[in-house]
Amino acid sequence: MHPALVPLVDRRAPADADHWEALWQALADRALERADALALLASLTAALPDGPSLLALVDSLDRRRPAPPSAPWPGTVNVVGTGGGPSTVNISTASALLAAATGARVVKSGSRAHTGRTGSIDLLDRLGVPLTSSLDHTADHLATHGIAFAGPFVYPGQLARLALLAVPTPIRVFGRFLNTLGPFLAAVPVAAQVTGVSATQPPPPLRTLAARPGGPVTWLTTNPVGADELLSFTDNTVHLPGGDTRTLPAGELVPADGTLGDLAPVSRDEAADHFRAVLAGRTSAPLRATLSLNAAALAVASGHRDDWATAVGEAGAALDDGAALGLLERLTASRLRGGSRVG
Repeated sequence: MHPALVPLVDRRAPADADHWEALWQALADRALERADALALLASLTAALPDGPSLLALVDSLDRRRPAPPSAPWPGTVNVVGTGGGPSTVNISTASALLAAATGARVVKSGSRAHTGRTGSIDLLDRLGVPLTSSLDHTADHLATHGIAFAGPFVYPGQLARLALLAVPTPIRVFGRFLNTLGPFLAAVPVAAQVTGVSATQPPPPLRTLAARPGGPVTWLTTNPVGADELLSFTDNTVHLPGGDTRTLPAGELVPADGTLGDLAPVSRDEAADHFRAVLAGRTSAPLRATLSLNAAALAVASGHRDDWATAVGEAGAALDDGAALGLLERLTASRLRGGSRVG
């Protein structure tokens, strides 16, 4: 095993920034073997590192990226979940469009599916929605549409290189760790972030990452079902910075009828048509209520609205009056006009 990996794998003490920096330098120097990559990824997947080690990991990757803008984009929220949990339709992608249709400024970062499900990027490809290719391009999309779907440029290349080094072992073997850490690696200068956690309580290391200095104001959401999005038919908890929580009791903001079966995913071949039907309001009452609740969270987290009930009502109206579907169609048309850039 390469010496740079030893303190990261044996976990006798927290890994500091120097340990991670030695790993990234060895990776850049092509000094790591496939067995090294497999050992590290297996260790990270078996159990999350402690909070200080994860903070050092994120900081070490940030130091290797181009400097972001000097100030966060005001009134802008990123929505990205940890993945895992019960299989559902692409709730976060739909609620991002729904929130943007009500006037909130939304960035959606995400990835391709590491399992059999359709990930947000897979769905956007099928819909013909363009991804942004730089921070300037993302800002253009926000200015034009009020929403931007960030491309893979927002994620550090080091983890992708580790995954490539592990080939032919498929990335889905390590998907749990990559999904869990992913929401905290997207380099988008937003003011706020809403991250659904597929657990009944956020693991302590994720709480540490959510509160990291210099990061966006981050909400972690959980529920007893273990879904990484708010659900209409169960209580939900929003874990706020500083350790405060906000409970959203089932039935308080939206009707509490329904089950996970009402949110079940469709086949990949049907995903795009089904998604358009959902945004057109042609969907079950439980899915409509769930989308409205998640869109409201984005509107409130971004500062666009300070009242949950108002935000929920506006989300429902955006389904009924065609605003959400119209936004999707404008995004699709922008790609057909040939632009990797919008303007």
